[in-house]
Amino acid sequence: MTSRANKLALLIDGPNLRAAAKPLGFDIDYKRLLAEFQSRGTLLRAFYYTTIIEDQEYSTIRPLIDWLDYNGYTVVTKATKEFTDASGRRKVKGNMDIELAVDALELADHVDQIVLFSGDGDFRSLVEALQRRGVRITVVSTISSQPPMIADELRREADVFTDLVELRSKISRTLSHSANSPVRKGLGERPTRARIGHGLTMEPRPAES
Repeated sequence: MTSRANKLALLIDGPNLRAAAKPLGFDIDYKRLLAEFQSRGTLLRAFYYTTIIEDQEYSTIRPLIDWLDYNGYTVVTKATKEFTDASGRRKVKGNMDIELAVDALELADHVDQIVLFSGDGDFRSLVEALQRRGVRITVVSTISSQPPMIADELRREADVFTDLVELRSKISRTLSHSANSPVRKGLGERPTRARIGHGLTMEPRPAES
C-alpha cells in the first residue's frame, strides 16, 4: 500500500498530454486520473496548463477547462499571440513553460514527488533543479508512438519514466465514465468546487535525517 506520507503534486502540460494520448487511441478521463494519483499518496496540488486563443468566440478547450476548474484541478491559462511572419503567414505563439516552472519551484519545499505530464525536453533543466532540492520526479509521456512524444534527455533525467500506455487502463475514458465528460455535461452544470489543497497552508517537507 502506498504511504499517505508521500506528498505529491501533478503538473500537466495540457496540449502535450493530449498530443501524446492521441496516437495511442484513447482520451484522458481526468476524473479517473485524479483518483489514480490520490491513491498513491497525499495529493496536494493538480495543475493543468493550457493556452487559449484570445477573442475566439468558441473554443473547443473551454468546456474541459471549466470542468477541470470545478473538479479538483487548478487551471492555469494564457492567451496565445497571433503574428505574421516574414513571408506573410499568420502564426500563433504561446506556451506555458515559465508558468509551470515557477509553480514547480514553489512546490519543491512542500512535496516529496512531482509528476510531470509532458515530453518537452525544455523541462530537463527544471527537473534537475527540483532533484537538487530533494524532489523525486516522475515524467509521464510515451515512447510507444512514432515518433516518440518525449525528448530523450527528459526521459533520462527523470527519476521515473511512466509510459502513458501503462496508465491507459486506469486513466482512459470508458463508456461508463463518458457521462462525466465535460463536453457531455455542458457548461450549464456547475459541480461543487473541490479544489485539492485550496486555501490550505502547505507545510514544508521535513528535513531528511
